[in-house]
Amino acid sequence: MRRMILPSLTAVALFAATGAYAAQATGSIKSMDAKAHTLTLDNGTVFSIPAKQGMGKMKTGEKVKVTYQDKGGKHMATSVVPQ
Repeated sequence: MRRMILPSLTAVALFAATGAYAAQATGSIKSMDAKAHTLTLDNGTVFSIPAKQGMGKMKTGEKVKVTYQDKGGKHMATSVVPQ
């Protein structure tokens, strides 16, 4: 029984930690929707922007790097930086 506990806990910890990593995407802004708080890149990927972060001075056509996490099936942006 003890032989199974440590490997099981390790597997659960590794599985839980994989969702915590942020991913990155780069591209040009294709469109923005201030009401829905979304940003779409030229490759069609849609990112949700937190209301408190706002859309700032972003413009359509601007190249950006988006850092995001997947939450609830959505790409939630944590950072949007001009390139």
